[in-house]
Amino acid sequence: MPDTRPHKILLTGATGYIGRRLKDRLLKRKEISLRLLVRNKNKVRPDVLEKVDVIEGDTFNQEALEDAVRDIDVAYYLIHSMGSGGDFENLDRTSAENFRSACIKAGVKRIIYLGGLGIKNTASKHLLSRIETGEILSSQPDAIQTFWFRAGVIIGSGSASFEIIYNLVHKLPAMVTPTWVRTKTQPIGVEDVVNYLEQAATLSADQPNLTIDIGTSPMSFQEMMLAAAKVMGLRRFLFPVPVLSPKLSSYWLIFFTPIPYKMAGALVEGLKSETLVLNNNAELYFPDIRPRNYEEVVAEAIREIEKDQVLSRWCDSSANASCDIKYQDDTRSAILRDIRKVPLNGLEPQQVFQSACTIGGKTGWYTYNILWQIRGFIDKMVGGYGLNRGRRTLHNLRVGDSLDFWKVVDIKENRRLLLLAQMKVPGKAWLEFDIQDNVLIQTAHFFPRGILGRLYWYSVVPLHNLVFSNLAKKIVEHAQDTHTEK
Repeated sequence: MPDTRPHKILLTGATGYIGRRLKDRLLKRKEISLRLLVRNKNKVRPDVLEKVDVIEGDTFNQEALEDAVRDIDVAYYLIHSMGSGGDFENLDRTSAENFRSACIKAGVKRIIYLGGLGIKNTASKHLLSRIETGEILSSQPDAIQTFWFRAGVIIGSGSASFEIIYNLVHKLPAMVTPTWVRTKTQPIGVEDVVNYLEQAATLSADQPNLTIDIGTSPMSFQEMMLAAAKVMGLRRFLFPVPVLSPKLSSYWLIFFTPIPYKMAGALVEGLKSETLVLNNNAELYFPDIRPRNYEEVVAEAIREIEKDQVLSRWCDSSANASCDIKYQDDTRSAILRDIRKVPLNGLEPQQVFQSACTIGGKTGWYTYNILWQIRGFIDKMVGGYGLNRGRRTLHNLRVGDSLDFWKVVDIKENRRLLLLAQMKVPGKAWLEFDIQDNVLIQTAHFFPRGILGRLYWYSVVPLHNLVFSNLAKKIVEHAQDTHTEK
């Protein structure tokens, strides 16, 4: 078989949970030239932009896709439409077909895909779509080789599965749970997943295609929660009952975890079926990778959270337009605004900017936090993200980061922070912090959708007068306090 050692690699999904970590790993390989296909290059860190070739577009943009795969040896496919609407199956099929065809036409030697464990006759709709994606990518072995990795529950700081387990265990000493918590899966640490994906780029294999199931020892979701509790030094009690429907289970998750309702529903459906390893190709072809056990992975994830070193989160990227954030940084369409101005009082712009970048999450919103919490609870109840999504780290923000029920859509260092609202509102809303002429200008922008949008805006004006009146002032005061402590 020809040498498949790559010189040029294409990485899709580079701003997602797995993609961000794999990108950083591949950048350490001096023999690799890395290209990224992303919907919005502003979500790529400036230091990374200097090291990679970036094509802006997606798998539905034929011109961008052809540019992305040109002269590529190995292409990673880390794309799925879990966050999109009811037509996600067709989107997944079309995306995979477009990608496979473009790769074959360009002479790409290998596609590497990460999907999920499971079998068709018991798979949920989302898992079935992931299986079909793998089948499409590997459907022409005479034209291109495909490595199809299949993983169960991925555990790591920032993963959706870990955040569900961590929050439930942390918040609830006893839980009445649905019977699906006894369903078996085979969890695996996120860094072990990245190890497999990285090594797959240079693996020499004679087979036209290869399916590699990865995971550690089989565990139920109940066993994973109890084991996580033990790692955290807590004692927890679970009582599975048969009366909790998937819908009720989804509501249970959104009350106590950062996961929104649609994602919770998809995860619950997936957890109803066993997802177990069906082959030993991981051991045969990657003998030097020994996945760490579940307890070790949980302990590492907790350490990363405590040290504020979470590299990526489940909400970094999705198929939703609001998560994509492309063309979302222009507030000129807004027709209603709430503007507050506070002088910097001799502080440097970077000090106030850094203070603005710490709001939300565990820090809170300085004043009237109870009103923010009520708004977050209402948002959760109607299917939004709510406040308990929090933020990736305590002190730093990057474009694309989630911040409670906001999304960071623009950062101009030491000058501008723009947040796009992802709460359920009848319109489009932003919250902007702009530093001009030694003044912090805080603006709530709103574009109402019809009469309902205008009624909403004017009904919350009294609340704005409470929550927004002192926010900018508190940001400046916090900067002053931090400066004084130094």
